[in-house]
Amino acid sequence: MNSKTLIRITKEFKFEMAHALMGYNGPCRNIHGHSYELKVTVAGIPIDEEEHPKLGMVMDFGDLKRIVRKAVVDEFDHALLLNEKMPDVLIDELKENFERVILVGYQPTSELMVVDFAERIGKLLPENIKLKYLLLRETVTSYAEWLAEEN
Repeated sequence: MNSKTLIRITKEFKFEMAHALMGYNGPCRNIHGHSYELKVTVAGIPIDEEEHPKLGMVMDFGDLKRIVRKAVVDEFDHALLLNEKMPDVLIDELKENFERVILVGYQPTSELMVVDFAERIGKLLPENIKLKYLLLRETVTSYAEWLAEEN
């Protein structure tokens, strides 16, 4: 068996988050929430050192879980995500009344959130592990994908 084969592993996460799309011409301009699902795929060569406690693993799923929770889930779960260009008076009012208001330098669409998440996760991965794919599901029928080979 070729133990030097590149293998992909995937871990799935779920979190709740609200957002509003500044300037949008539809109902999503209002604050609303979603039950997000995030699939994270990384790739690497399985560990082949006989005495290594993680022999045969590309990466311990528990380690991947800790990284993604730190980079994304723990920060965004049960938060309100808004474009930092929203009116200051609105942002101030929301921050006075709610604990978890996150301002980002982009329109918080699934498309741009998945790019942000890829950057956050990629920075925390071990050097020998590469982020390959993210899928961010916003609704049962809608999702955005990020693929490393296209970026």
